[in-house]
Amino acid sequence: MALIPARGGSKGVPHKNLKLLAGIPLVAHSILVAQQSKHIDRIVVSTDSQEIGDISEKYGAEVPFLRPVELAEDFTPDFPVVEHCLKWFVENENYSPDIVVHLRPTGPLRTVEEIEDGIKHLCDQPNSDSVRSVNEPHQSPYKMWKQDGDFLTPLLSLDNIHEPYNAPRQILPKVFETNANIGVVWKKTIDQKKSILGDNVLPLVTKGAVVDIDDEFDFTIAEQILKDRKIQRESE
Repeated sequence: MALIPARGGSKGVPHKNLKLLAGIPLVAHSILVAQQSKHIDRIVVSTDSQEIGDISEKYGAEVPFLRPVELAEDFTPDFPVVEHCLKWFVENENYSPDIVVHLRPTGPLRTVEEIEDGIKHLCDQPNSDSVRSVNEPHQSPYKMWKQDGDFLTPLLSLDNIHEPYNAPRQILPKVFETNANIGVVWKKTIDQKKSILGDNVLPLVTKGAVVDIDDEFDFTIAEQILKDRKIQRESE
Protein backbone atom coordinates (compact mmCIF):
# COMPACT_ATOMS: atom_id res chain seq x y z
CA MET A 1 0.00 0.00 0.00
CA ALA A 2 1.15 3.50 -0.81
CA LEU A 3 -0.01 5.86 1.92
CA ILE A 4 -0.05 9.59 1.19
CA PRO A 5 -0.81 11.77 4.23
CA ALA A 6 -2.23 15.12 3.12
CA ARG A 7 -3.89 17.26 5.74
CA GLY A 8 -5.84 20.39 4.92
CA GLY A 9 -4.01 22.80 7.21
CA SER A 10 -0.61 24.29 6.48
CA LYS A 11 1.27 27.15 8.13
CA GLY A 12 3.93 27.88 5.50
CA VAL A 13 1.68 27.82 2.43
CA PRO A 14 -2.11 27.88 2.90
CA HIS A 15 -3.81 24.87 1.27
CA LYS A 16 -0.35 23.62 0.28
CA ASN A 17 -1.43 20.16 -0.84
CA LEU A 18 -3.86 21.70 -3.37
CA LYS A 19 -1.49 24.35 -4.70
CA LEU A 20 -0.59 23.79 -8.34
CA LEU A 21 2.93 22.62 -9.14
CA ALA A 22 3.76 22.15 -12.83
CA GLY A 23 0.04 22.43 -13.55
CA ILE A 24 -1.34 19.87 -11.10
CA PRO A 25 -2.06 19.88 -7.35
CA LEU A 26 0.90 19.05 -5.13
CA VAL A 27 -0.77 15.93 -3.72
CA ALA A 28 -1.34 14.58 -7.24
CA HIS A 29 2.40 14.25 -7.88
CA SER A 30 2.65 11.53 -5.24
CA ILE A 31 -0.43 9.75 -6.58
CA LEU A 32 0.78 9.74 -10.18
CA VAL A 33 4.27 8.44 -9.40
CA ALA A 34 2.82 5.68 -7.19
CA GLN A 35 0.64 4.58 -10.11
CA GLN A 36 3.80 3.87 -12.10
CA SER A 37 5.08 1.32 -9.56
CA LYS A 38 4.59 -2.34 -10.46
CA HIS A 39 4.75 -3.30 -6.77
CA ILE A 40 2.08 -0.99 -5.33
CA ASP A 41 -1.41 -2.51 -5.19
CA ARG A 42 -3.35 0.32 -3.55
CA ILE A 43 -2.83 4.07 -3.28
CA VAL A 44 -4.52 5.65 -0.27
CA VAL A 45 -4.68 9.31 0.70
CA SER A 46 -5.26 10.02 4.39
CA THR A 47 -6.72 13.50 4.75
CA ASP A 48 -9.04 15.51 6.97
CA SER A 49 -10.09 17.67 4.00
CA GLN A 50 -13.01 16.75 1.75
CA GLU A 51 -11.56 18.98 -0.98
CA ILE A 52 -8.21 17.17 -0.91
CA GLY A 53 -10.09 13.89 -0.85
CA ASP A 54 -12.10 14.80 -3.95
CA ILE A 55 -9.01 15.92 -5.86
CA SER A 56 -7.11 12.79 -4.81
CA GLU A 57 -9.90 10.54 -6.07
CA LYS A 58 -9.94 12.47 -9.33
CA TYR A 59 -6.29 11.53 -9.85
CA GLY A 60 -6.89 7.88 -9.02
CA ALA A 61 -6.26 7.45 -5.29
CA GLU A 62 -8.55 5.84 -2.75
CA VAL A 63 -9.94 8.08 0.00
CA PRO A 64 -12.11 5.68 2.00
CA PHE A 65 -12.30 7.87 5.13
CA LEU A 66 -11.64 11.37 6.40
CA ARG A 67 -8.91 11.48 9.01
CA PRO A 68 -10.04 12.59 12.49
CA VAL A 69 -9.28 16.24 13.24
CA GLU A 70 -7.12 15.31 16.24
CA LEU A 71 -4.80 13.44 13.83
CA ALA A 72 -4.41 16.44 11.51
CA GLU A 73 -2.93 19.07 13.80
CA ASP A 74 0.30 21.01 13.28
CA PHE A 75 2.39 18.76 15.52
CA THR A 76 0.74 15.41 14.81
CA PRO A 77 3.54 12.85 14.23
CA ASP A 78 3.52 10.32 11.41
CA PHE A 79 2.96 7.13 13.40
CA PRO A 80 -0.63 7.66 14.64
CA VAL A 81 -1.66 8.73 11.13
CA VAL A 82 -0.28 5.54 9.62
CA GLU A 83 -1.65 3.41 12.46
CA HIS A 84 -5.13 4.92 12.07
CA CYS A 85 -5.20 4.13 8.35
CA LEU A 86 -4.09 0.52 8.79
CA LYS A 87 -6.56 -0.09 11.62
CA TRP A 88 -9.38 1.31 9.45
CA PHE A 89 -8.62 -1.19 6.68
CA VAL A 90 -8.41 -4.13 9.07
CA GLU A 91 -11.70 -3.21 10.74
CA ASN A 92 -13.63 -2.27 7.58
CA GLU A 93 -12.17 -4.47 4.84
CA ASN A 94 -10.18 -7.13 6.70
CA TYR A 95 -7.25 -5.96 4.58
CA SER A 96 -3.66 -5.63 5.72
CA PRO A 97 -0.69 -4.92 3.42
CA ASP A 98 2.71 -6.51 3.95
CA ILE A 99 4.52 -3.27 3.18
CA VAL A 100 3.57 0.40 3.51
CA VAL A 101 5.19 2.90 1.15
CA HIS A 102 5.02 6.29 2.84
CA LEU A 103 4.91 9.11 0.29
CA ARG A 104 4.81 12.62 1.68
CA PRO A 105 3.25 15.13 -0.75
CA THR A 106 6.11 17.52 0.08
CA GLY A 107 8.53 15.32 -1.92
CA PRO A 108 7.20 15.79 -5.47
CA LEU A 109 10.58 15.24 -7.13
CA ARG A 110 10.72 11.54 -6.22
CA THR A 111 10.87 9.05 -9.09
CA VAL A 112 9.27 5.68 -9.59
CA GLU A 113 12.78 4.22 -9.70
CA GLU A 114 13.29 5.37 -6.10
CA ILE A 115 10.06 3.69 -5.07
CA GLU A 116 11.00 0.43 -6.77
CA ASP A 117 14.54 0.54 -5.35
CA GLY A 118 13.20 1.21 -1.85
CA ILE A 119 10.81 -1.73 -1.95
CA LYS A 120 13.49 -4.03 -3.37
CA HIS A 121 16.00 -2.86 -0.77
CA LEU A 122 13.59 -3.74 2.05
CA CYS A 123 12.69 -7.14 0.60
CA ASP A 124 16.33 -8.07 -0.06
CA GLN A 125 17.12 -7.64 3.65
CA PRO A 126 14.27 -9.24 5.59
CA ASN A 127 15.96 -8.46 8.94
CA SER A 128 15.47 -4.75 8.21
CA ASP A 129 12.62 -2.74 9.69
CA SER A 130 12.35 -0.01 7.09
CA VAL A 131 13.99 1.99 4.32
CA ARG A 132 14.27 5.77 4.43
CA SER A 133 15.38 8.09 1.66
CA VAL A 134 18.36 10.24 2.59
CA ASN A 135 20.85 12.56 0.97
CA GLU A 136 24.15 14.13 1.93
CA PRO A 137 23.50 17.53 3.54
CA HIS A 138 24.98 20.73 2.20
CA GLN A 139 26.49 21.42 5.61
CA SER A 140 28.00 18.85 7.95
CA PRO A 141 26.52 18.90 11.47
CA TYR A 142 30.12 18.76 12.74
CA LYS A 143 30.44 22.35 11.55
CA MET A 144 27.34 23.51 13.40
CA TRP A 145 27.00 25.34 16.71
CA LYS A 146 24.46 25.81 19.47
CA GLN A 147 24.13 28.79 21.79
CA ASP A 148 25.09 28.29 25.44
CA GLY A 149 24.29 31.48 27.29
CA ASP A 150 26.13 34.31 25.53
CA PHE A 151 28.52 32.03 23.67
CA LEU A 152 28.60 29.37 20.98
CA THR A 153 29.32 25.73 21.73
CA PRO A 154 30.09 23.12 19.06
CA LEU A 155 27.05 20.97 18.38
CA LEU A 156 29.15 17.79 18.00
CA SER A 157 32.66 16.67 18.82
CA LEU A 158 34.97 13.94 17.57
CA ASP A 159 37.58 12.03 19.56
CA ASN A 160 40.02 11.78 16.67
CA ILE A 161 39.65 15.24 15.11
CA HIS A 162 40.52 18.42 16.97
CA GLU A 163 38.06 21.24 16.31
CA PRO A 164 36.02 19.43 13.62
CA TYR A 165 34.17 22.69 12.91
CA ASN A 166 37.44 23.98 11.45
CA ALA A 167 38.42 20.71 9.74
CA PRO A 168 38.19 20.06 5.99
CA ARG A 169 34.82 18.57 5.07
CA GLN A 170 36.54 15.65 3.35
CA ILE A 171 37.96 14.22 6.60
CA LEU A 172 34.72 14.45 8.56
CA PRO A 173 32.44 11.40 8.87
CA LYS A 174 29.94 11.03 6.04
CA VAL A 175 26.47 11.81 7.32
CA PHE A 176 23.00 11.84 5.80
CA GLU A 177 19.80 13.78 6.33
CA THR A 178 16.35 12.36 5.72
CA ASN A 179 14.24 13.80 2.93
CA ALA A 180 10.58 13.62 1.97
CA ASN A 181 10.95 11.32 -1.03
CA ILE A 182 10.11 7.90 0.36
CA GLY A 183 9.77 5.66 3.38
CA VAL A 184 9.17 1.92 3.04
CA VAL A 185 8.26 -0.10 6.12
CA TRP A 186 7.12 -3.61 6.95
CA LYS A 187 3.61 -3.72 8.41
CA LYS A 188 5.05 -5.93 11.18
CA THR A 189 7.43 -3.13 12.15
CA ILE A 190 4.47 -0.80 12.64
CA ASP A 191 2.57 -3.40 14.67
CA GLN A 192 5.41 -4.74 16.80
CA LYS A 193 7.62 -1.69 17.30
CA LYS A 194 4.98 1.04 17.17
CA SER A 195 7.13 2.95 14.73
CA ILE A 196 7.30 3.69 11.00
CA LEU A 197 11.09 3.28 11.14
CA GLY A 198 11.95 0.68 13.76
CA ASP A 199 15.55 -0.04 14.72
CA ASN A 200 17.16 -1.42 11.57
CA VAL A 201 16.75 1.37 9.03
CA LEU A 202 18.26 0.94 5.58
CA PRO A 203 19.35 4.05 3.64
CA LEU A 204 18.10 4.82 0.17
CA VAL A 205 20.55 7.49 -0.96
CA THR A 206 18.84 9.78 -3.47
CA LYS A 207 21.08 11.09 -6.22
CA GLY A 208 19.07 13.82 -7.90
CA ALA A 209 17.73 17.14 -6.71
CA VAL A 210 15.74 17.07 -3.47
CA VAL A 211 13.10 19.52 -2.32
CA ASP A 212 10.97 19.19 0.81
CA ILE A 213 8.26 21.74 0.13
CA ASP A 214 7.58 23.99 3.08
CA ASP A 215 7.23 27.50 1.65
CA GLU A 216 6.69 29.44 -1.56
CA PHE A 217 10.39 29.44 -2.41
CA ASP A 218 10.42 25.63 -2.34
CA PHE A 219 7.56 25.64 -4.85
CA THR A 220 9.59 27.92 -7.11
CA ILE A 221 12.62 25.63 -6.97
CA ALA A 222 10.55 22.48 -7.56
CA GLU A 223 8.76 24.12 -10.50
CA GLN A 224 12.05 24.94 -12.20
CA ILE A 225 13.49 21.46 -11.63
CA LEU A 226 10.39 19.81 -13.09
CA LYS A 227 10.56 22.13 -16.13
CA ASP A 228 14.22 21.21 -16.63
CA ARG A 229 13.37 17.50 -16.41
CA LYS A 230 10.65 17.89 -19.02
CA ILE A 231 12.98 19.71 -21.40
CA GLN A 232 15.62 17.02 -20.94
CA ARG A 233 13.13 14.21 -21.65
CA GLU A 234 11.87 15.95 -24.77
CA SER A 235 15.40 16.39 -26.08
CA GLU A 236 16.38 12.73 -25.66
